[in-house]
Amino acid sequence: MSMLTPPGMGGKYRVTGTAYPRMRRPRRRRRIVLALLGSILALGLLGYGTLQLIGVFRGDEKKTAAGHAGDCVTGRPGKPAASAAPAVALPKPGQITVNVYNATPRSGLAKAVGDELRKRGFRVGKVGNAPATFDKKVAGTGILLGSPRTDKAMYSVLGAQLAGVTQQTDTRETADVDLILGTAFKELSKKEDADRVLAALAHPAPAPSRKC
Repeated sequence: MSMLTPPGMGGKYRVTGTAYPRMRRPRRRRRIVLALLGSILALGLLGYGTLQLIGVFRGDEKKTAAGHAGDCVTGRPGKPAASAAPAVALPKPGQITVNVYNATPRSGLAKAVGDELRKRGFRVGKVGNAPATFDKKVAGTGILLGSPRTDKAMYSVLGAQLAGVTQQTDTRETADVDLILGTAFKELSKKEDADRVLAALAHPAPAPSRKC
């Protein structure tokens, strides 16, 4: 027995030579320490990734809000909103010469309509029965007949006096307009209604703005 062998130990515990046996630490404690370190590292990575995602989403929300703010135009307090539709200059009734012709079987219709238009400020020219080209051949309310160079605004002012009137042109070179009354004509629009239509034509409503 070697002198390095403790008393009472022999067999496989017998120490031979001059080296002491190595004493190993329990493996269970090492595994627990490694598991704890791995858990801490995983939690740290998870928290970092969560913060990154939150930052990305917050950045997208800010960009989206900025984009919406750029799309919508907001008015400044104390300043009126600019009108999107400019006012339209319409000729006054006194600047329009209208000839009234009756294309219906009703007698005296052209004179009655001419008198009413004169009361409304129009300059009434010729009054009588419609020419053979139109006599008893106008099924609608009426026809406004003028030169190809006639100002379209004149048609608008006359058209406000009766609904459903149509427009045509001929070879005339004068600025007067013919009002040919058709079979469907009953009476002129009320002056209040005609004035309301003219006001809407002169000051068209602006287009509705997009809601944010």
